[in-house]
Amino acid sequence: MPQKESVVDWNAQGTVFDVQRFAVHDGPGIRTLVFLKGCPLSCWWCQNPEGISPIPELMHFEFRCMRCGTCQEVCPQDALELTQGGVVIDRTQCTRCGVCAHYCPTTAWQMVGFTLSVKELMQELEKDRLYYDQSGGGVTFTGGEPFMQARFLQHALKACKELGIHTAVETSGFVPKDIFSQLAPLIDVFLYDQKLADSQQHAYFTGVPNELIKENLKALAGSGRASDVIIRIPLIPGITDTHENIEGLISFLKNDIGSVRRVDLLPFHDVGEKYVRLGKPYRMPTHESPDADHVEHIKALFENSGFTVKVGG
Repeated sequence: MPQKESVVDWNAQGTVFDVQRFAVHDGPGIRTLVFLKGCPLSCWWCQNPEGISPIPELMHFEFRCMRCGTCQEVCPQDALELTQGGVVIDRTQCTRCGVCAHYCPTTAWQMVGFTLSVKELMQELEKDRLYYDQSGGGVTFTGGEPFMQARFLQHALKACKELGIHTAVETSGFVPKDIFSQLAPLIDVFLYDQKLADSQQHAYFTGVPNELIKENLKALAGSGRASDVIIRIPLIPGITDTHENIEGLISFLKNDIGSVRRVDLLPFHDVGEKYVRLGKPYRMPTHESPDADHVEHIKALFENSGFTVKVGG
């Protein structure tokens, strides 16, 4: 009999900014994390600001710079200047061509974001097949927002299914309904973010309202997939960890969703240095992680409402 033609486009390409192996906090078992660039949200506290823009970006690790002036010499746009205080970049002139990163002898300049085909990604994942099989692990697509690269994500998920690799996707839930419902059957576990219960506050702190996010979660739980959903709540001091917000999230998850029972609480960690390296403004008014006792209090509130809770991913 003729062999069935693969539905996977192995040449579909995505823009990735990192691939991390041996992760144990982002889904079951030992996992490989694939970070896709591009996100429709702009959360004040974003832990991966290099994943917000959909295009490759230039990062400067100042502590590695030895003031040699090579980057200034090779920059075709004259966007770099060596001063007494170090190298200064005019990002309005920079075209992100990557020449400075290519020639920098200490990797002080690095391009964040590279193109990967589905075939190339699967070749990387196959290297960890033994760990997946032994631990019940697999691949977790994160970002950024993986659904922003819907075509690449779809074919990568199809390839994983064809090769028997367990899949998880971390998502903000801010995804067009048709795309979300089309790809959902290809995903084994959803790591679904819930940040703020109030839509106006959600829009203020993330750049988008939360109605679509809630509707996608309702549809997912209503389709019988509740047991495949892990709710992830970032605990941001003074923003998402307030009593009002926590009670609002608990009420929504209990009364509107009902069947989702697993919650991960993710305490805030300051990543302001990443924003400096990218030349982006950092809007967080605090740099401190939430108090451990406060985190335990929030954990108890969820547990008392019937949820299974884990602190950390």
